[in-house]
Amino acid sequence: MKKVAYSVEPVSCSTAPLKYDESLCIGCNRCAAVCQCDILLPSPEKGKHPVVMYPGECYYCGACVMVCPRPGAIRLNHPLMNRAKFVPVK
Repeated sequence: MKKVAYSVEPVSCSTAPLKYDESLCIGCNRCAAVCQCDILLPSPEKGKHPVVMYPGECYYCGACVMVCPRPGAIRLNHPLMNRAKFVPVK
């Protein structure tokens, strides 16, 4: 069977849906495993956070944040147009 080598490079995008805190992330790659859009690839360096390859494809579902064992290691940033300010009803 012939082996095929693939290469990939991060795609630049105006959105940055995920921010990792380097001091909290333990590099477990659970977020990459649970990502529904497959925008995360495990880091080639052990103990580093996954690489966000296709940020424009993020669904903003928050599954990566919910599965993370270290609270605060991943922050999900919704685009400005998707943020809503709710005003309490009087």
